Amino acid sequence: MQFDTWTKALAELPIDCVAVGVQDDGELTPEAKSLDLRCREKLSRLTKRGDFSGKPGETWLVTDLEGIRAERVLLVGLGAKADVTRKTWRRTVVAAISAATRTRVTSLALALPRPAAKVLSDERLGRSVAELTGNTLYRVNDLKSAKKPRPPALGRVVVAAAAKAEASVRKGFKQGEALANGAALMRNLANLPGNVCTPTYLGKTAEGLARTHKSLKVKVLGLPEIKREKMGCFLAVTQGSEEPPRFIVIEHRHPKAKGAPVVLVGKGITFDTGGISLKDPPTMDEMKFDMSGAASVLGTFKAVATLELPINLVGVVPACENMPSGHATKPGDIVKSMSGQTIEVLNTDAEGRLILCDAITYARRFKPEVVIDIATLTGACVVALGNHFSGLFSNDEELSAALDQAGRRADDRAWPMPMSDEYTEQLKSNFADFANVAGREGGAITAACFLGKFTDGLRWAHLDVAGTAYQGGAQKGSTGRPVPLLVDYLLNK
Repeated sequence: MQFDTWTKALAELPIDCVAVGVQDDGELTPEAKSLDLRCREKLSRLTKRGDFSGKPGETWLVTDLEGIRAERVLLVGLGAKADVTRKTWRRTVVAAISAATRTRVTSLALALPRPAAKVLSDERLGRSVAELTGNTLYRVNDLKSAKKPRPPALGRVVVAAAAKAEASVRKGFKQGEALANGAALMRNLANLPGNVCTPTYLGKTAEGLARTHKSLKVKVLGLPEIKREKMGCFLAVTQGSEEPPRFIVIEHRHPKAKGAPVVLVGKGITFDTGGISLKDPPTMDEMKFDMSGAASVLGTFKAVATLELPINLVGVVPACENMPSGHATKPGDIVKSMSGQTIEVLNTDAEGRLILCDAITYARRFKPEVVIDIATLTGACVVALGNHFSGLFSNDEELSAALDQAGRRADDRAWPMPMSDEYTEQLKSNFADFANVAGREGGAITAACFLGKFTDGLRWAHLDVAGTAYQGGAQKGSTGRPVPLLVDYLLNK
């Protein structure tokens, strides 16, 4: 995909298609009016007849207009006249790109009203256009035997930019394209079935990234190395499966980077049956998405390495299956974590926190600036926040605020959640240092408090993406979140 800017008059732009806005009262935007004057007011006559309502997201393709160089004009509905917000602008851009992909349009100029510069800077404009284009063009990597549909013809997108803003917009294009490609990697991994995307497959994917990007170094630990590290909790989860576990360590080192690394820890349960505490059969197929945290870490590394960001970044991914068998951990079993703390496993379906706690302990050897774990951890978080916000937990207010702001900027929102001693006390056990669950009430919070027991002395945050990393039902598939939030946070550093 090629991204570009233009500064000349819109009617003189040599382009396949120009997208312009129309309000629901038929009023044309200034960009649309400039074309309308050159094509003998054909656009305004069309809207006055009521052929195009201008409802939000509605599109109408008009062809063969005399007086302009573009072969087509795409009318995009803006809805009622109002100040353009970032949300409405993004929706309009997606509508325009989606409409273009349904035709054989090869190049598209976006001449749509944009928010004020303080809401959408020139760099953010370029980043958002490239990101939204990549996300819209993404096609699910299904394994259907039928012939694949013909890919969209769209290969070039251009936006208006003043000469002084051109460099910033182009910089944003590079960021957005890298972000979209990182999110696509996450989606491709998460969409694969559990018999394809195994822990071994994740390890090979990480190694493939290292072969492509010279800033990356990867180490993949197998079962013998995991045992030598005494990751008792991780081993307790994987022992019920025939599929060998992998513990993936990926590093991005930049020669200009200074200071301690940021460590991203991603939950990599490639399929979660619940173990002996077996899940209900309906929607169990969606548990292939339980490695979305791991996939988001690899997607983020792809974006960071592509942009060659001058930071030090480490990724830690414990990857395994959670299966029932004669070898599986049982409710009531007590396991010893890598930190030396003992845990009574009351529910084997609360396995994500068990593999993460050992990964967080492992991360200490990098003497990190911050540790951020990402996990589809609890259904309780979905009940609390639905599918719009990820849950954000942290023991550091500054880090929490930074991630919150990154989510706002990237339109990948996270909601700060409470953590306090009252919730931690619910994890008490009669037989071990603490239990791995604490009942249904406040389940997302008590899960975070469990992880918090392994973070003394660390600046740590936990993102529960159970409701945001994928969609279920008829639209089943990975969303690519929270790669935008993570990349924005790292760009801002």
